[in-house]
Amino acid sequence: MNSIFRRIADELGIREQQVNATVALLDEGSTVPFIARYRKEVTGSLDDSQLRTLEERLRYLRELEDRRTTILNTIAEQGKLTDELQQSIQQADTKNRLEDLYLPYKPKRRTKGQIAREAGLEPLADALYEDPDLVPEATAEGYVDAEAGIADTKAALDGARYILMERFAEDAELLGELRDFIWQQGQLKVTVIEGKENEGAKFRDYFDHTEPLKKVPSHRALAILRGRNEGILSYALVVGDADSDRRQPHPAEQRIAARFNIRDNGRAADKWLSEVVRWTWRVKLSTQIETDLMAQVREAAEAEAINVFAANLKDLLLLAPAGPRPTLGLDPGLRTGVKVAVIDGTGQVAGHGAIYPHAPRNQWDSSIEQLAAWCREHRIELVAIGNGTASRETEKLVADLCKRYPELKLARIVVSESGASIYSASEYASRELPDLDVTIRGAVSIARRLQDPLAELVKIEPKSIGVGQYQHDVSQVQLSRSLDAVVEDCVNGVGVDLNTASAPLLSRVSGLNQTIARNIIEYRNQNGMFSSRKQLLSVARLGKRTFEQSAGFLRIASGENALDRSSVHPEAYGIVEAIAVKNNRRVDDIIGDAAFLRGLNPKDYVTDQFGVPTIRDILSELEKPGRDPRPEFRFASFEEGIETLNDLEPGMVLEGSVTNVTNFGAFVDIGVHQDGLVHISALSNTFVKDPREVVKAGDIVKVKVMSVDVPRKRIGLSMRMDDQPGEKAGSSQPGSGQAPGKAKAGPTPRARKKETGQGAMAGALAQALASAQKGKR
Repeated sequence: MNSIFRRIADELGIREQQVNATVALLDEGSTVPFIARYRKEVTGSLDDSQLRTLEERLRYLRELEDRRTTILNTIAEQGKLTDELQQSIQQADTKNRLEDLYLPYKPKRRTKGQIAREAGLEPLADALYEDPDLVPEATAEGYVDAEAGIADTKAALDGARYILMERFAEDAELLGELRDFIWQQGQLKVTVIEGKENEGAKFRDYFDHTEPLKKVPSHRALAILRGRNEGILSYALVVGDADSDRRQPHPAEQRIAARFNIRDNGRAADKWLSEVVRWTWRVKLSTQIETDLMAQVREAAEAEAINVFAANLKDLLLLAPAGPRPTLGLDPGLRTGVKVAVIDGTGQVAGHGAIYPHAPRNQWDSSIEQLAAWCREHRIELVAIGNGTASRETEKLVADLCKRYPELKLARIVVSESGASIYSASEYASRELPDLDVTIRGAVSIARRLQDPLAELVKIEPKSIGVGQYQHDVSQVQLSRSLDAVVEDCVNGVGVDLNTASAPLLSRVSGLNQTIARNIIEYRNQNGMFSSRKQLLSVARLGKRTFEQSAGFLRIASGENALDRSSVHPEAYGIVEAIAVKNNRRVDDIIGDAAFLRGLNPKDYVTDQFGVPTIRDILSELEKPGRDPRPEFRFASFEEGIETLNDLEPGMVLEGSVTNVTNFGAFVDIGVHQDGLVHISALSNTFVKDPREVVKAGDIVKVKVMSVDVPRKRIGLSMRMDDQPGEKAGSSQPGSGQAPGKAKAGPTPRARKKETGQGAMAGALAQALASAQKGKR
């Protein structure tokens, strides 16, 4: 076990004792948010990112150790475990290496090689291998045995060949060498299956595609794999010209021959042995190596795709909340009407209904009057409009409302409704809003996710929020684990109001689960609002251990103890009291007194339990107790009159909201029901390695329209205002140093400046756009 801890420490660049201490906490049941926030002295101040990586590597290495033990026991039971083999197995540092060593001893179905050995042909194979001067046919005559199924010398030599092929193909060192060689030198060659061109048009960028295997980015790898699974594409790993001419020896064959010291020196058995090598590669190893390497590509691509999804989800969950402001939620529709939900400042439903401003009813004026009546009655401040069908038409309706009744002082915001329909039909929504129709629940969700995105989005399965890259093509177990970790970190990073939080939100708090969350709600319903964190201990199934893990993340806005509204853990209240006593102050008086708190020396309050890192956190929290780490609320203003792809023209400068960030760029909603792509090369005037260095989901950005492909529903955008439609990507000179998202002075979004040219940056964007649209699925 110590070897695991040492390896993790080396990989993360931390001390082994930090790993030991962290693993002990994890094994005791402590959560990552709790450890990151309240056990800094124990872990040496490891942050949540380091802790998540440590947790994942610990899981992998423990699985590796379990598999190692199983393999050692299995081989030992066979009586074949030598000291040398045991040492090799003990030193195997990956699952692939471990399985390579186990391969010769792994129970398997009867193979041709095994049948040949049972027929007594292994001495023939050994003789020809060890002495190539022997004449194969003559030597094989002594092994012809009709009763054993060896009718002639050909059958005998075939059996000997299978024995050597299996021996060569099960050599762990050779397998590792070949994998590395093909990985370094191999090209992934992709072609369309004949006759599938029309059916697979969405994969057309890969109909004749070749690139180095080790450089295939995750989004292309997953697109190619999906194309193969759908029967549109086929692929092969090729090395140089070896695969174009099957008559020429493959470079891998040379490595097999070298590994087993087989050379064609004109001896009697050299040609036969060369054929054994050729068959070993062509029949036994080429498919296996391709399968292994493509599995490696898939694994890396899935990991990257999951990371992209997790990063986007985090950005979305931590979007700025509009706060407790009365909000009108509109779920747009045409024939079925616009569903309306009136939500008060606490998130409760104060009214609901439907209006029919669009065709076929066209009740425009009456719809505006109805909206105005709701707004006056409930003092609405914000109007949240879902971004689905009829979104822009409905936004135009609200714009007309604002124009006719400026005294209402309304702000209209288009909100992503991704996942709202899933929430509406969920079991939780049925319990939360039992008296509302499914369609109205969607409008409620749209309004609430504007007020507090985190509190509303936790009610939806993370995979359904729609900010992933090929999310259905990756390991669903890994994806769920990663996304659940993101939600947990976000919820606990922001903190939860104990008296208003929903059960889904509470269940994401460190140490809590769905059962305890429901028990908290039930206790709240029966006994009224919590006035103290200590009351949590009266909740059914919430014991001292759960209290320890959760209490610091649960806030009480107006409790008996002012510290209950902060992230200071109850176990550390004594520290705050000691600070107050030492300075002849009351606890309530020092909270918020920044000048006083900044003048304190954390070292003066260190105890055996709490060190300087925790004291610093406490002092920082006391300055602004319960502060929200999320940014200030902002929203994009879509251009009037720009509602569909047909309204776009190259050169327009528009404002939009980043909806998704991938490895190849960022998608931006500019209000035309189809997100545009800002390719990574057009994000900034300076070199960008990772798009997330420049933008994240939820950012409000200015973009220039560079190309519009209406038939394929593709929009090419640039965040570099100097780019001109029609010029090559990257023509702007780097080094401007301008801040991301803050382009040089140019046309404003409402100027709608139009310039000549069509398809700017098309060459650079074409492939990314093709992959991108598929990647959003």
